[in-house]
Amino acid sequence: MAPARKKASKPRKSPKSPKKTQPEHDSSAESEEETPPQLQPQQLELGGDSSDSTSELSSDGDDPLVDDFLQGSDDDEEKASGSESGLESGSGSDSDDYDIEEKSRAIDDEKAREEEDAEAEMQLNINQESDEFRLPTKEELEEEALRPPDLPNLQRRIKEIVRVLSNFKALRQDGLTRKDYVEQLKKDICMYYGYNEFLIGALVEMFPVVELMELIEAFEKPRPICLRTNTLKTRRRDLADVLINRGVNLDPLSKWSKVGLVVYDSQVPIGATPEYMAGFYMLQSASSFLPVMALAPQEKERVVDMAAAPGGKTTYIAALMKNTGLIFANEMKVPRLKSLTANLHRMGVSNTVVCNYDGKELPKVLGVNAVDRVLLDAPCSGTGVISKDESVKSSKSVEDIQKCAHLQKELILAAIDMVDANSKSGGYIVYSTCSIMVAENEAVIDYALKKRDVKLVPCGLDFGRPGKDKAFLSPRTQYGWVFCCKVEKMSSSKPGAKPSETAEKEDGTTFVKEKEKSSDDIKENGNVSSKSESKKRKKRNFPSKPSNSLKENGKESSESEPKKRKKRQFPSKEEISKAREEKRNALRDKKSKGRKQQNQK
Repeated sequence: MAPARKKASKPRKSPKSPKKTQPEHDSSAESEEETPPQLQPQQLELGGDSSDSTSELSSDGDDPLVDDFLQGSDDDEEKASGSESGLESGSGSDSDDYDIEEKSRAIDDEKAREEEDAEAEMQLNINQESDEFRLPTKEELEEEALRPPDLPNLQRRIKEIVRVLSNFKALRQDGLTRKDYVEQLKKDICMYYGYNEFLIGALVEMFPVVELMELIEAFEKPRPICLRTNTLKTRRRDLADVLINRGVNLDPLSKWSKVGLVVYDSQVPIGATPEYMAGFYMLQSASSFLPVMALAPQEKERVVDMAAAPGGKTTYIAALMKNTGLIFANEMKVPRLKSLTANLHRMGVSNTVVCNYDGKELPKVLGVNAVDRVLLDAPCSGTGVISKDESVKSSKSVEDIQKCAHLQKELILAAIDMVDANSKSGGYIVYSTCSIMVAENEAVIDYALKKRDVKLVPCGLDFGRPGKDKAFLSPRTQYGWVFCCKVEKMSSSKPGAKPSETAEKEDGTTFVKEKEKSSDDIKENGNVSSKSESKKRKKRNFPSKPSNSLKENGKESSESEPKKRKKRQFPSKEEISKAREEKRNALRDKKSKGRKQQNQK
């Protein structure tokens, strides 16, 4: 029994170093100190189980000793922790100050670097701008031709050439002329934007370089969708409210239009809404508003639209006239008559007559000096609406422009002949195209001024860009290009003035000859009577053509009658209607006879 007591007494030495830092182990250590004296009688009774219990006690008692041996005593830990806390408390303020200094230094370094980078970029930009731009040599151009086009390089070169041409004296390269830069600019624009040589050459001749690039860039942007409110059926405010409720994002067009709307995006197809089907609005470009606004038709007038399809301008004229008066909507191409008549019916127009004639023959059909106003939106090359049709860039040539110009000159003379100069409220012709070419615009107006007794008047539009001869050019950046010119007819007489002008010239030649003869008579005879006789001869010989007619025919009425007949050459409306009715009756009779013959057989 004695050895068991000695073994059990060993754990009693462990309380000499209790752990104060770990309160959880203190309770276990106390329990271990109390349990051995209670377990001694049990171990004596159990006998053979004493070895197991002693081993458990030794294992339980060895752990804290090992911990103390490896980790040190609790007093040492407390001292160490105290010393560390003291160091931390002593050095805490120093470390915080050091961190703040480091952060401030880092911030200062970053600012300095940013400033250095900004200065370097500025100097780089200044160097790039100050460096002289040099045109590529022939060898470099040949190398470029072998490779696929480098679009960024082309764009950069176009900008540099424009910069040089804008200040040519200061920035030009020695030994090169302006023509060299312009030729290279043409080639680069043709390559980059896809224009043909003819069209870009014409544009370069017409516009300054900076303005040309603005125009070309404007052509690359799509035009916004515009609506025109049909004032015969609704108001713009009510229409806008309805379309906004349908998910259409729109705004009023501009201050100059009281019926236009611009559509940015739409959740529904804008050309298939119930309002569109009911004729509340018309899909129409903003530039096509301007010719009608310049025409300014009044109520109860007779107006002709010489090229009416698809009906945007015609329906606008009818809305301004409030469905009064009479409109002749002419269209030469038969397939386009369907869209014209459909739009007229949809928009509720009831004062329009649709006709299918060649515009050059309209004076023979409607009569000379028979209407108050004429709108001629002439067929043209379309070089002002390239954003609508990009094929114009490469498809137009000199021959196309010449053909259009010839047709336009014939049409404008026919339009002038139809207008009555003695009209109380009218006597105006508006000529418009969507072309940029001078041959289709200013040249046509000059031709009309020479051939007819007309004068130019202001279009009455307070915006846009005024052009030559009081013409009007719409803004080119957003809504496209339109050339618009308003002409007033001064006299109703058809200036078959050309033969009269030639007659006056001929009479002038005879007048000069007679002067020469009279001067010779004075020199030869020295009599004053020769002067009076020459004057009498002048008066007698002045109307040369009528005297010849009197000698040949001996009748004055023979020439006066055909002149009157020329004025009354065209049938009146009643005669035209009667002739049409007779033709219809004749066709009906033929059909009825044919049916009777078929029935008899």
